[in-house]
Amino acid sequence: MARGMCAASVADLASGHDAEEWDRFVDACADAVNYHRSRWLALVVRVFGHAVYPLWVRDGEGSVRGVLPLVHVRSMVFGSSLNSLPFFNYGGLLAHDAQARGALLDKARELLVHTRAGFVELRNMGWRMDGLPASTHKVTMRLALPGTADALWNGFSAKVRNQIRKAEKVGLEFRSGGPELLAAFYDVFAKNMRDLGTPVYSRKLFEAVLDMFADESRVFSVWHGNACIAGGVGVWHRGVFEIPWASSLREFNSLCPNNLLYWGMLRHACELGCTVFDFGRSTPDKGTYRFKKQWGAEPVQLYWHYLLAEGARLPGVNPDNPKYDLPIRIWKRLPVSVATFMGPHIVRCIP
Repeated sequence: MARGMCAASVADLASGHDAEEWDRFVDACADAVNYHRSRWLALVVRVFGHAVYPLWVRDGEGSVRGVLPLVHVRSMVFGSSLNSLPFFNYGGLLAHDAQARGALLDKARELLVHTRAGFVELRNMGWRMDGLPASTHKVTMRLALPGTADALWNGFSAKVRNQIRKAEKVGLEFRSGGPELLAAFYDVFAKNMRDLGTPVYSRKLFEAVLDMFADESRVFSVWHGNACIAGGVGVWHRGVFEIPWASSLREFNSLCPNNLLYWGMLRHACELGCTVFDFGRSTPDKGTYRFKKQWGAEPVQLYWHYLLAEGARLPGVNPDNPKYDLPIRIWKRLPVSVATFMGPHIVRCIP
């Protein structure tokens, strides 16, 4: 990480040996999310090789007042951007007061000029920053968890319970574990991403998550005989259990593997004592949104704010952009092996 110290009320770059001080501040903030922690920036460097800019601001007594983890993603196709935090749903600016927020934004604007990026993207959850343009087309779906899995089960609709029972009656098996389940999950994940027309992440990402967050991550899967047909990788921190990555094979949808998968993960979250289950990002009223809604999850608005370089427009790098229709259709026709080989080289440049 970049080196430097900061004067009072002026944002600067934290260095690698400041990680403990950074994390103490994050742990003390009620509004912090998992991805504000310093290890996620280290993971981005390890897996994707991008330059990172861990901004922080301290007061006259040296106490940290705010942090902003930024990653510089550069692509010949998609342009250059500074993101907090790319590849994940949240991150953004975390500060105790308006003065600290202002100092961090000023430093981000300096970096925008210095790096010649097109924009700074701040991925905040649940709160909007005045004066900045924001994208609001995505939400995350969150479910408040009761004290026990039995109480959670009793709160489900009859439809949800019947779908779970159906998966069990046809002999599907839920498993949870560590790296030993990763290969099977990744095969399902890679095929599903190809079917969606989306470049797949490298397996190195999940290996790094399981290694660097060994006590706060797990692989979950559903098996049909000797074949894995659905799976997810979950992470948890401070009572919030999140599923950033999950997939299933479409040809087995009639057996309800996703229902068994999510019930197993929800049950595990309850056993851990978590109070919130985050199903991940969705577009309102789309298929995944409705699937998550049936479990009782409620939408929480995501505000992705932007600082724009002079003359730049709001970015449109998302699958809903019509200009990506043809590439998506072509990608869906690729052999899975080809898409799995090419995907990681492309997706590392799509924040």
